[in-house]
Amino acid sequence: MDDFMEDIDEKERLKGDKKIPGRILLRRALAYVRPYAGKLALAGLLIIMNVALDIALPVITSKMTDNLSSDALDLRYLITMAVVYFIICMMNNLFLYFESMILQKAGQDTVYDLRMDVFSHIEEMSRSQFAEMPVGSLVTRVTSYTQSMSDLFTNVIVSVIKNFITVFGVYVMMFFISWRLALVMLAPVSLIFVSSLVFSKYVGRAFRDERKRISELNTFMNETLSGMKIIQIFNREKKKSEEFDERNDSLRRSRFNVIKGFGVYRPFVTFVFVSSLAAIFWFGVKLGLTPGEIVAFYLYTGRFFNPVQQLADQLNNIQKALTASERLFNLLDVKPEVRDAEGAEDIGEVKGRIEFRHVWFAYEGENWILRDVSFVIEPGQTCAFVGATGAGKTTILGLIVRNYEIQKGQILIDGKDISKIKIKSLRSAVGQMLQDVFLFSGTVRTNIVLHDETVSDERVREACRYVNADGFIEKLPNGYDEQIIERGENLSQGQRQLISFARTVLHEPKILILDEATANIDTETESLIQESLEKIRSIGTMLVVAHRLSTIQHADQIIVLQNGEIIERGRHQDLLSNHGYYWKLYRLQFEAGA
Repeated sequence: MDDFMEDIDEKERLKGDKKIPGRILLRRALAYVRPYAGKLALAGLLIIMNVALDIALPVITSKMTDNLSSDALDLRYLITMAVVYFIICMMNNLFLYFESMILQKAGQDTVYDLRMDVFSHIEEMSRSQFAEMPVGSLVTRVTSYTQSMSDLFTNVIVSVIKNFITVFGVYVMMFFISWRLALVMLAPVSLIFVSSLVFSKYVGRAFRDERKRISELNTFMNETLSGMKIIQIFNREKKKSEEFDERNDSLRRSRFNVIKGFGVYRPFVTFVFVSSLAAIFWFGVKLGLTPGEIVAFYLYTGRFFNPVQQLADQLNNIQKALTASERLFNLLDVKPEVRDAEGAEDIGEVKGRIEFRHVWFAYEGENWILRDVSFVIEPGQTCAFVGATGAGKTTILGLIVRNYEIQKGQILIDGKDISKIKIKSLRSAVGQMLQDVFLFSGTVRTNIVLHDETVSDERVREACRYVNADGFIEKLPNGYDEQIIERGENLSQGQRQLISFARTVLHEPKILILDEATANIDTETESLIQESLEKIRSIGTMLVVAHRLSTIQHADQIIVLQNGEIIERGRHQDLLSNHGYYWKLYRLQFEAGA
């Protein structure tokens, strides 16, 4: 299996489009079932007892029929057999209940484990990997595909096993009643078996295509809903409606291909079943079977073909589950690009000294974003990065917290290579305040503490006072318990930024990153944020990216980047006196402001 997985192209695996052999899918799926093998074994025993009792019922019916058709009617015998029939039915249903409960519990526990593995794996993926895999596709895999796997564990596999046992047991009983008539039944059985194989191959392709179309539609919907504001501003509703119609039609046609397969298969199985019933009566009379034996054969034929037809119906769910598991395991096989190195350690006590040593970085190939970048930021200093869009400013901030891995050079914090520091430990020491603040659905308080219930209300209020966020929060109708809608759309951008400052300060990081944190904010809120920043500077080392040069005049060090290289560095006044690139940028902004 390992050799097979190594041959899979990484991008194909990431998209989940690479076919994985069914035996490997089944083996990997069963690995999740193994912890609950005891429960499944008990359920298997109940299944066997359930099938055995069910197979016994036609025998009782046969005996009662023969008694009714005989000249010497034995009423006491009939009543006794009816009571036995009733008791068997009650026991059968009791076994069925316990069997279902055990299977559902084991199945849901299994899918819970699988869903947690998938979600945890997604959390470990890097930024670049998220860029390659649409959010809609990931959501589909965690929700819809794991549900299909749930059906596989709780219903499909068990039903398939149960139906196979039933078919085998029924045929043994038919052979016991009349081996000659049982041999006659081999013809329709063979016909059903061959047609099922053909049907399975066809419907497998159809289901795989349907799953792909569903994922594409979910991805489109996620992107469209997220960008609905832009769509409405530029009146692109009609265009988006046409694009949705195209994807919706593709899904409709894909689903119709599945329906066509079942539309042919099910009537065919029914035709074979009805023909078999006619053959039973005709051959039964010719072979001299008793009325009871013919009735038993009739009942067994129903019990024989029903599982066969159910197996065909279950192929629907089997193919769904196999396709779902294929896409799930493709996702799980994607190795996170940024991982803890072997022997990685916690960062320990942080002073805040940051050093880049001849760092080279490219998102793809050798399209270098950073070229031989070296600098040192001493503990407690504020360092600002300046340059045109695409110069590499934000990339530097992302590399410090290992959102990406560098190709050459070293990045050190307090003399420790960050590649040898555990990722969680590294990021816990760094507070990040970005331009695009993300707030979760919930209260103001939960967005500040990020669901850390160990944080006291007083600490939350202190953090908010520290960054000047307490003013607007206390004016909200419910204060810190005010509900925030998705992405914080009921707050202004400045208010969202102040909340992000508060939650960063609350966790007391020794290194702070500000990436355009003051962009696109009104003048009144900016003054509050600037006052907050002056306070935050005392917390630890601060790295700032800002297009407004007026906001970084008091930085201890300003690094000017162009095309991924450092072309100037120094304090604000020193850089102005050099009359270089920074001086030109400052004059452009000053003249624009004037």
